[in-house]
Amino acid sequence: MVKSLSTTAVDADSVTWVTICPLDAIAPNTGVNALIGKEQVAIFRIGLTDEVYATGNFDPFSKAFVMSRGILGDRQGVLKVASPIYKQNFNLKTGVCLDDETVALPVYPVQIMDDQVQVAVNK
Repeated sequence: MVKSLSTTAVDADSVTWVTICPLDAIAPNTGVNALIGKEQVAIFRIGLTDEVYATGNFDPFSKAFVMSRGILGDRQGVLKVASPIYKQNFNLKTGVCLDDETVALPVYPVQIMDDQVQVAVNK
């Protein structure tokens, strides 16, 4: 049973869902890093809910793979993650930097299936 799906549109015929970990392996309001193929993906859990988001783990400002260690919060109602290095803020739904709209993180569709966090990757 699918409990949660990100707001990113998914063409079911063009993606494969990769199981990352049980939902309860991600502490509330934190992120984890997963290697999917050659991509590092940061997966974030909002509070004690099953609301999850996935972005690229590479911080384009510090040039380090650290986004999964970012600080979750919101800016005027927009869910965001702040880079742990230089503190730039990124919209969790779109990946766009809230401090410099010319920069963005990739975002990935994510869902909870049978209490397992899954990320969609292109076939």
